[in-house]
Amino acid sequence: MNDVVKIVEDFIRPHIPQPFELFAVEWEKLGGDMMLSILVDKEGGIEIDETAELSEIISPLLDTISPDPFPTEGYLLEVASPGAERPLRKAEHFAGAVGEYIFVKLYQKINNEKEITGDLVSFDGETLVVDVLDKTRHKNIEIPLSAVAKAQTMVKF
Repeated sequence: MNDVVKIVEDFIRPHIPQPFELFAVEWEKLGGDMMLSILVDKEGGIEIDETAELSEIISPLLDTISPDPFPTEGYLLEVASPGAERPLRKAEHFAGAVGEYIFVKLYQKINNEKEITGDLVSFDGETLVVDVLDKTRHKNIEIPLSAVAKAQTMVKF
């Protein structure tokens, strides 16, 4: 995990007011700028005005982190919902997504596939079991969490 992500996550988590929860922190290059995305959620979903209120709480707190983990050029801050197609990065994200339709990109092929889409049947903390449609039949594919390069929930049409 990126140092900035870990520092911000550890610092911000206790400051997120109830009923909200910190879902994830992302630190990515966006054009020529660095973007710090703080993804928050709550039971039943989060509204746009709530993300604005949380931004007003979080932004000044980030200025108090010592030592300052951010580049001197600055960064852009986004406080947002993880959305319907939310990233799955941590074990608790996968555990919470059991029963949902997901997309998984792998570091190496499993069953001749590097990308797998299907229903997450189970997750035991180490292995995902994904029900995929192979032509006309369903089959379960076991994926070690360590083999997952990227994953997210998907909206199924």
